[in-house]
Order: sequence, then C-alpha cells, then structure tokens
Amino acid sequence: MQPQFIQAVKQLIPAERYFDDPVATLAYGTDASFYRLLPKLVLRVESEAEVVALLKLANEYQVPLTFRAAGTSLSGQAVTDSVLLVLGENWQQREVRGLGEQIRLQPGVIGAAANQALTRFQRKIGPDPASINSCKIGGIVANNASGMCCGTAHNSFNTLSAMRLVLFDGTVLDTEDAQSVASFRQSHAALLAELAQLGQQTRDNTELCNKIRHKYRLKNTTGFSLNALTEYTDPIDILTHLMVGSEGCLGFISAVTYNTVPDYPHRASGLLVFPDVESCCRAVTVLKSAPVSAVELLDRRSLRSVENKAGLPAWVKSLSDTACALLIESTAASNSLLSQQLEHIRKVMRAFTLEQQVDFSTDAGVYNQLWAIRKGTFPAVGAVRKIGTTVIIEDVTFPLEQLAEGVSRLQQLFDKYYYTEAIIFGHALEGNLHFVFTQGFDDATQVARYEAFMQEVANMVAGEFGGSLKAEHGTGRNMAPFVELEWGQQAYQLMWQLKKLLDPANILNPDVVLSHNPRLHLQNLKPLPATNPLVDKCIECGFCEPVCPSRKLTLTPRQRIVTQREISRLSHSGDNPQRLAALEQSYEYQGNDTCAACGMCSTACPVGINTGDLTRQLRARKHQRWQALAAFTARHFAAVSMMVRLGLTAGRMVSALLPFWHKAMPTANYAKVKTAKPGLQPIIYLAGCSGRVMAPQAESNDKRSLLQVSTDLLAKAGYQLIVPEGIDNQCCGMPFQSKGQFTAASQKQQQLQQWLLQATHNGELPVFSDTSPCSLTLQGKLDSRLNIIDSVDFLLQNVLPKLSFTKLSEPVALHLTCSANQLGHGDKLKQLLAACTDEVVVPEGISCCGFAGDKGFVLPELNASALSGLKQQVSACCQGVSTSRTCEIGLSRHAGLEYQHIVYLLDRCSN
Repeated sequence: MQPQFIQAVKQLIPAERYFDDPVATLAYGTDASFYRLLPKLVLRVESEAEVVALLKLANEYQVPLTFRAAGTSLSGQAVTDSVLLVLGENWQQREVRGLGEQIRLQPGVIGAAANQALTRFQRKIGPDPASINSCKIGGIVANNASGMCCGTAHNSFNTLSAMRLVLFDGTVLDTEDAQSVASFRQSHAALLAELAQLGQQTRDNTELCNKIRHKYRLKNTTGFSLNALTEYTDPIDILTHLMVGSEGCLGFISAVTYNTVPDYPHRASGLLVFPDVESCCRAVTVLKSAPVSAVELLDRRSLRSVENKAGLPAWVKSLSDTACALLIESTAASNSLLSQQLEHIRKVMRAFTLEQQVDFSTDAGVYNQLWAIRKGTFPAVGAVRKIGTTVIIEDVTFPLEQLAEGVSRLQQLFDKYYYTEAIIFGHALEGNLHFVFTQGFDDATQVARYEAFMQEVANMVAGEFGGSLKAEHGTGRNMAPFVELEWGQQAYQLMWQLKKLLDPANILNPDVVLSHNPRLHLQNLKPLPATNPLVDKCIECGFCEPVCPSRKLTLTPRQRIVTQREISRLSHSGDNPQRLAALEQSYEYQGNDTCAACGMCSTACPVGINTGDLTRQLRARKHQRWQALAAFTARHFAAVSMMVRLGLTAGRMVSALLPFWHKAMPTANYAKVKTAKPGLQPIIYLAGCSGRVMAPQAESNDKRSLLQVSTDLLAKAGYQLIVPEGIDNQCCGMPFQSKGQFTAASQKQQQLQQWLLQATHNGELPVFSDTSPCSLTLQGKLDSRLNIIDSVDFLLQNVLPKLSFTKLSEPVALHLTCSANQLGHGDKLKQLLAACTDEVVVPEGISCCGFAGDKGFVLPELNASALSGLKQQVSACCQGVSTSRTCEIGLSRHAGLEYQHIVYLLDRCSN
C-alpha cells in the first residue's frame, strides 16, 4: 500500500479511528462467515464526507475498499485483505414519516431499532432477517436480506422508496433531493445513458428477460439485482435498485427510505407434524394462498436437534424418521379476524394426515416458545460440533412445486458426504431452505469433501431445478464462483458490464459477488482452534456485539474470542512469536482490562456463551500474586468497608484537588437504620455492600441511605426489615469473583450462607436482597433452605398490591442493569414504574452501563463509552431508576440527572 495513500488517510481520519495493529486488524477481519482475511488497515468512518474523500483517494491510488456494518454476513462479503471501512456510531439517524408509512434510515441503524421506532404505529420495515437484533440497515439493504415473514414482496428491493448513495468517484446522489437528482443527471449523463441502454437491451431480450423474472419470483440474492433492469426504465431507479443486494461492490449506501408494512398486533402459531416430506410440502403449496404470515419447515433431523429443549412436547422424541413439520403463524389486525383466519387454515389442513400437532395458540408464552425452538435449530448444531470445525449455513431456493424433491435430494447428499449432523429448515412458502452442517478445514481431505459437496449442491439446485444458490444470505465469496453456473453466460456477462460501469477500477469489494477465481470459495478459510471450553462453541456470528458495553471503546465478545483463538493457535504452532507477543500485550487492555464481565453477551448469544467467564479465568491467572491480598480483604471485610467510607469522606473534602471527582460521586454512609415499629411481618435484609458503604451524592434530593428508604417503604406495606448483627462483614463474593479471585469469592459465599442460616433460623424467614448483582451472583449458590428474594420480585409481588400511588407528571428513565436483565426483571421493573409514571424512558442501545463494580472508578473511559448516548435520550426525565448502587454513580454522571434505586421512587409516590 503506497505511503502517499497512508499519509493522506492519516490526515483525514483521526488516530483514534485509524487501526493497523495486530489485534484490530484480526478482530475486524472476521465476520460471521467461515472466511478470514486480515485487512492492512481498518478505518472507523463517522461521516459521508469521510467516505467521499476515501473513495477519491482509493481511486487515485488504486486501493480496494470494503464496507462493513455489523459483520453478521454469512458469505464472506465483509472481510478484506486491503482497507476495511467500518461504520462508526454517527450513522444512526432515523426519521419516521407520517403515521409510520415511511422511515428514513442511515446505514448504522440496527434493524430492530428501526422497528422499535415504528412500534407505536403498528408498522415495521419489510425485511426481517434472523439477525435483526444485531444486523444494520446498511447490511440489510446491501445484501437484500429478507427473513421468515418477509418473502419476496417485502424485501428491500420491493419496499425501497428512496436512497442516498455515494458512487466510486465520490459523487453523492440523493433521490429525495430534486436538486441532487438534476445535478446528477447532468454530471453523469453518460453513465445514466448506458444504464438506460442496458435496461432496454435486457427488456428486449425475451429469453434473458424471462429468466430474470423467473429467478426473482423465487427468493434470490445470487449475483447483482438484474431485475432492476426489467422492472424500471428510469436509470435513476435502475441505479438505486442495483445498489440493493450489491454487497458494497457498486457503491456506498448512506441512507434509505423504506415504505413500511403493517405489524399486526394479534398473532397465533401452531406446529403441524406430517408423516413425510412429500405431504408436508404439498401442504405448503396449499398454505401459499391461505392467510398465513410465515410457514417454517423443519425436517426430522432439525426437530431431533432441539427435541430436549423446554417447551417441546415429549412426543417429539418418538416421531417417525420420515416426519417433517411446519411451524405456521397467522397475524391480523383484530382478534375476530385472526379467529376467522385460523379456522380457514384448520379447514384446509384437514385434508392432510398429521402425525402430531401443537394446535394454534394466541398465548404469547406458547408461540414465543415455538419460535424460540425454531430459531434454536442453527445454534443447536453449533453447540454439538467438534472443536475446530465451523458451522456452515447454506441458503438455497427451489421452485415451490419441487420443494419436496429438493429436500429429499439434499438429505441424500448429506448421507453421501457423511454430514450426519446436517439439518434442514427454512421459509417454506418461498421454497427457501437453509441447511446447516459442520465442516473442518484442517486438511486437504476435508476441503476436498466440502468442494465436492458444494459442487453437487450447485449443479442440483441451479442446474437441475433452476433454483437459486443464495436466497437471502448474499453471494459473497462463498457463491461468487457459481454465479455463472446459476445465471448462464449472458446474464453473467451483463453483471460484469454493470460492475465495470459502476466500479471501473475494481476497487469496491473485489472478488465479492463476481470473481474470476473458480476456487475462491475454498481459499482464506477461517481457522477455529480450541482456546478454552468456555468459548470454543462460539460460531462468531456477532449477535453479542450490540449489548457489549466495550464495543465502542475496545473489543466485543466475538472479537475477544477471535483474538484468544489466534493467541492459542500461535502458542501451539510457534509460527510467529513476534505476532504472538504483540497480540498478548495489546489484549491486556483491549480484551482483559476493559471487559465489564457483565454477562450480557450470553443473553444474545445463540449458544449461551458468557465471555465474561473467560475474562475472569484470564484475570485469575494474571492476578495470582494478589491472592493473599484478596484473602486478607475477605477476612477483614468490615474494616475494609470502613476504610472506603473514610476515603469517600476525605475525597469529598478535597474534591477540588481531585481531577477524577465529580458531583455524582457518593457520600459515605455512616447512618444507622431506624427500624420500623414492632408488630410488622419480619424479613431479613441482605443489603449489598455498595449500599451499606455509599450514601446518595451530596446534591441528592433524597439523602437517606438505601437501607433506610427500603425499611421505610416496606413498613408501609406491613413488613419489618431486620438488619442482623455482623452484616458489615458479609459479601456475596462478586467483587472477588469479577477479578478472578475465586477462592476468596467462595469463602465469602460460604460465610454468608452460615450467617443467613443463623439469621433466618435455618430458612424460616425470607431474605430481601436489595441489589440485583448480588441476587444474580447468589442464584443457585447457597443452601436451598434459604429463600432469597430480589427486591424487584418482592416489591412487585408483596409491596405494590398493598399501597396506593400518586403518579408523577414527568417521565422517568429506567436503566435495566445487566444483572436485572439476566434475572428477567425487564417487564417487572416497568410494571413497578407504571405505578409512578405514565411515561417510562428506556434508552436505546444501552445495556450494561460499563461501571462494572469498580471499573467506573479505575477505567472511567469504559463507563463513558458505554453510556455515550444516554444524556440526550433522558433529557426530559425528572429522575432515573436502577437496582445497583455502583451503576447509579456512572448513570448519574453521564445522564445529567440523578439515578437511584427504584425503592426511592416507589417510596416517594406511595401512600
């Protein structure tokens, strides 16, 4: 890469967004596919102007660029060995139009966030990929992603209203801006004329035109969107629709306007099991004209992969070997209409013999469980794979009338190539099947098996059946060598003409979608070496990234695992000791120190991996020399707590001299709790150490300690909180556990168990735990006789029904801590808040606050990064609530308003 290019880029992109170090290039050189390329340079871009300038530089110096949004791509379209442009945090603007009929979105908006903005209008964007909680609009449009309910009618191509794009030469076109369009028509008249000519030639070619129309009656993302040439005559429309599904090979999409679709509030789902594939697929053809919103096919192997999951009936294990199921959903604007639709579906299904069924249910618990099982099929295969192998999910479409034969032929290929674990599921209404199998690439024999298998799949699907090799996952590197096989020479050459017209220097994501390399799909295969049993099942999908508090600062859980895998590989091979040393050194801060170890990643991970567990293990190895200090602290916990109080007092006295001191810092808690009147129902109070040591901030409107407020509130409901002697020496063990001091953590938990057994008279009295992190840490760890109830559960079940409330007129901000989230307290906290206010603000894009016990004090940049979008979102709120004292310090600092435990608000509003 030319030094002049590097120098020009450094003048354009600030150093904090310019990455060429081993960890960053490795971490960003990974997407959800089974390919790995190491970019020479990673740039985090924050504006369209930067993209324009970089495209001009890339053209000048002939440097290839690849655009990356969330990196959930499954076909290798978001990796490169050149320059990778990663969307930063400033690409999240959205604008809802009218009553939600349209929405304008920048490419960094997560799909689920776009739908959240449309919820109150009962609308949604058309595409509904399975990765919608992680993937971003830029990737959804660039891959023409669809999903379970989307079909072909509601994909990006067919719901696109307008687009703002940047071409290879840096020219910006906004089709909603008449002046921009007029200027473009003048400056790029030759390009538009050629597009118009190609469109006319295509429409005049009956054979080619018919082929294109056939291919797009199916779900199809193989190659470029040639239907832009057949469905539109204005070259501006042709251009914008060519960008859909172009995978960053024809330009950069900086905004799109979608025509939205209804999101009906009433729904029901049922599971119908047929005795064989043939009858199952015949039922699909009948359901095509029935009032259904989704029909998912699951073959016997996929059902077997999830048969032990909660919610599935016991009879699933005894289904016949030839059984095949349909998961069917119907949605409607009203309950009465839904009932009519369900009766119609039941009527048309009476013609079929069923082996078993779960009848249609409108119960959210039932249908959500059914869909969770369907979504669990892919990770179920990943969870049982042999370490070192990767999970591959392929994505094909058969003409609907040939779906049954397609399923059978795929199953035969699985047997022929010994993919015994392979499963088939998919969006049956579109003839779209996903098949999942595990594959090793450790030796030439394994690669040869995969090559032969994929060649047969391609010949069968595209050649024999006239189907599509990529229905919704994009062509990428995976299917680029097979585009000509599927489309034929004439259409293939037309795609190359479009590529050369819109990217004449071939600098936009070369070798993606189109490639002259027939073995591209067998090269740059991602190694997945064993690193630690805690994370070895990771499939590198990236679903964890949106909930990680360090994602804007250093690494995400996926990137931590990727880096640890490379460290393990280099450690065992001895190939490159300099690279190994560089990775290990850089990982200390980027991977270890700045991991909040909050466990939020496990809530989004398809296979339930908690990368925080790995971090704690690494810290245990690193901090062995601190074991004696940890043991001393555990033995003298009350004395250490008093030292912290004294430190807070001294710090406040000289706060003007301390640069790290801020107004949200807590005061020291020396107050004694005034107990309630006798005669109330007794409950043992397990107060978290943070609440025992830290009182509210100096400028708080309510300066009572958490212990006092909890005592006062529960007394109103008839309960007496008893604080037993010796509580100052008690700890749940979490502060030690988070630092990898497992022995000290275990000792404190054992001590706490004995203390609680004595205080509760061996479990006769319940225990009120006021801090969510403590409740989560102790879950399942102590004697089963102890009934430890988290404050949220106790307040909702035992306090709320006994009190009357006066609501505030202002909105209240809610922070759902990572521990409360993992305890399942989201809806419960909202129910508590509903008694106090009619408007609850839950900030978008903020999960864990990143304070992480004491990291908010020692690594304040983690807390600041995790809460960077907080202040603007809660500016209209009168106060904030949470369930963890340390979290509330960081929240108060970065929100500009005080956060306190929810008991403060409940006490304020209750009578």
